[in-house]
Amino acid sequence: MKISKETRQLSKELLRSSFIDGRLDSGRVASLVKSLIEKKPRHYIQVLEAYQRLLRLEVEKRTATIETATELSPEAGAQIVANLKRKYGGDLASNFVVNKELLGGMRIRVGSDVWDSSVRNRLHRLQQQL
Repeated sequence: MKISKETRQLSKELLRSSFIDGRLDSGRVASLVKSLIEKKPRHYIQVLEAYQRLLRLEVEKRTATIETATELSPEAGAQIVANLKRKYGGDLASNFVVNKELLGGMRIRVGSDVWDSSVRNRLHRLQQQL
């Protein structure tokens, strides 16, 4: 769905207003949505949809999913999270997942950034080269 320039600008303005001290505030988000629904500006449904998409992307940027083939030791997990927080900021949430299909190694996803050093990925790349 293509959105108008006005809709895109308004949804970005709502996103900028959703932060308090650099952190996304759920209370602020709720009040902005409530205010928008009460005022019902032109194309407010499209604005809400675009705003929801921007919020989803923002939350994904602040969440790290760490997939491993086996359970990590607490020290290794803490070290990985510390390195990711240094790169992406202190408000990064982490989620550890055991995925047996990886065969070994790990895959880390933060927003649209993906680091895949799994054995499965290496085998797949090797197969593509042959």
